[in-house]
Amino acid sequence: MTSPMLTFLGAVGTVTGSRFLVEGAEGRIMVDAGLFQGIADLRRRNWAEPPLDASALDAVVLTHAHLDHCGYLPRLVREGFSGPIVCTESTAELATIVLKDSAHLQAEDALYANRTGYSAHQPALPLYDIDDVEKTIPLFRPTELLRRALIAPGVAVTLRPAGHILGSSTAEIEVDGASALFSGDLGRPHHPLLAPPADPPEVGSIVVESTYGDREHPRPDDEILASAVRRTAARGGTVLIPAFAVDRTELVLLELHRLMKAGRIPHLEVYVDSPMALASLAVYKKALPPRGPAHCEPSLFDMPEVHAVRDAAESVRLNRPSFPCIVVSASGMAAGGRVVHHLRHQLPDQRNTVVLTGYQAIGTRGRQLLDGARQVKLHGRYVPVHAEVVQIPDFSVHADGGEIVRWLSRAPSPPRTAYVVHGEPAASSALARRIREELGWNAVVPTFGERVRLD
Repeated sequence: MTSPMLTFLGAVGTVTGSRFLVEGAEGRIMVDAGLFQGIADLRRRNWAEPPLDASALDAVVLTHAHLDHCGYLPRLVREGFSGPIVCTESTAELATIVLKDSAHLQAEDALYANRTGYSAHQPALPLYDIDDVEKTIPLFRPTELLRRALIAPGVAVTLRPAGHILGSSTAEIEVDGASALFSGDLGRPHHPLLAPPADPPEVGSIVVESTYGDREHPRPDDEILASAVRRTAARGGTVLIPAFAVDRTELVLLELHRLMKAGRIPHLEVYVDSPMALASLAVYKKALPPRGPAHCEPSLFDMPEVHAVRDAAESVRLNRPSFPCIVVSASGMAAGGRVVHHLRHQLPDQRNTVVLTGYQAIGTRGRQLLDGARQVKLHGRYVPVHAEVVQIPDFSVHADGGEIVRWLSRAPSPPRTAYVVHGEPAASSALARRIREELGWNAVVPTFGERVRLD
């Protein structure tokens, strides 16, 4: 009998491009199908010939709807995949929004690159288009949490809450008598809107993320954001917040409303300038109780100072507002979307402030700003950075090193191996070492393309 195998096709040595191939005697599935983001060498992997026949895949299990986990799905469909995409209902709804937005932005970027000539590729092409997305959407198969489902010959999956974003899950895969748990992106014990991650089950292997595996999140300090807003308003500037459209925008809006209500920051108009974020807000509104969970005040959907920016003309006006305001726009790493246009106009003005609220992958504009760059390249030209840049660590929805280890420690028994993925090399190595030292487990950091046995 052929041993069940696991191949690491992404999210090793980097936080992006989550793709894990699980093969049994008859069934073959992929856990997550994400886009590589960041430096050019990583992005080129999106265009590489797939290392497998996509049409031979029986199913894809999707842990959540962030682009680095779901963004490769339409390309996989273009290459011949036609099986079910197993995920929670909220993940299916959010991924539909994310993928449509991704196709739209790729088409826009290709058009702009061809018009201005700044791309090295002639002509510049999108990785996939809206037709590919429309072929992908019918493949989503929403599955209930905690319900074991057969998804391929000899392969079953059980999804459990991961507490990262709405609909996020861990995925327990059973294949030919072997078992493995994929953490996806693991949330923190306390989220204003979501339940904490479910404890890991008893499995033979655990594939665990390590985005913040080499550090502990600092104690929350809301004064960092409050003082940045006050300083910027006093200068007559704009606070620009690049925020992930799914979940991060929701948390940022909650915090801004709370600070205004407490009199900690001036009552400024808040503009949500991201079609994807607005669509995601609607999904959150449908999924959550009218006033949110009992511990969540104020309501996410009762903020009079928040204005939805729906048309391009209004977005253009926000490039240079004539009054102090707050603009929340995607993408969170400033890799694309409307926020790039805002940065191009607002970075040169020292009255303005850019507030970074999430993880900034190596090679992204957000990471360059975080590292103190004095110029960044936007749409083919360099723009000087005179605006203030502030990082707010409080909004992270990734578990830190200690939280990951404590989550793992609640497993009923040690797995045969813990595979540490989805982190920059230092973070993954640090977490693997900590798992070995504190839990006494066998923990390794796999390499790109590596295959291991699951039995």
